[in-house]
Amino acid sequence: MTSLIFNAVVRALQPLLLLFSVLLLLSGHHEPGGGFTGGLVAASAFALHAAANDPASARRALHIPLTKLIGVGLLCGIASGLVGTVTGKTFLTSVWLKVGAGGLGSLELGTPLLFDLGVYLVVLGVTLTFILSLAEK
Repeated sequence: MTSLIFNAVVRALQPLLLLFSVLLLLSGHHEPGGGFTGGLVAASAFALHAAANDPASARRALHIPLTKLIGVGLLCGIASGLVGTVTGKTFLTSVWLKVGAGGLGSLELGTPLLFDLGVYLVVLGVTLTFILSLAEK
């Protein structure tokens, strides 16, 4: 689809969708969801880019092959599970760290965020593989 208005809208909307997907990912840190919904929103941003331009342009805009994205996501998910095992607990047990954030207080980081990041990357990679493969045919 080569419409000047559609291209301009997608160019303005894509960064907002990607920012919203990161907010969804981080909100899932203490609430249900996060990685899955954030990955779907990020995939929709790149799907719109593919519709406005072409699938090859969307692949270039992603800057990483989709297979590597899926692989990194799977490794993040496995690593989040192994942290619990290494600390003597069962697989996928949550482990939390409090990190000082200067004058802002402390930041709580845990393996659920790493798991959500893995889900985010896998959902983004698989969804885009499906959408871009269909668009290329």
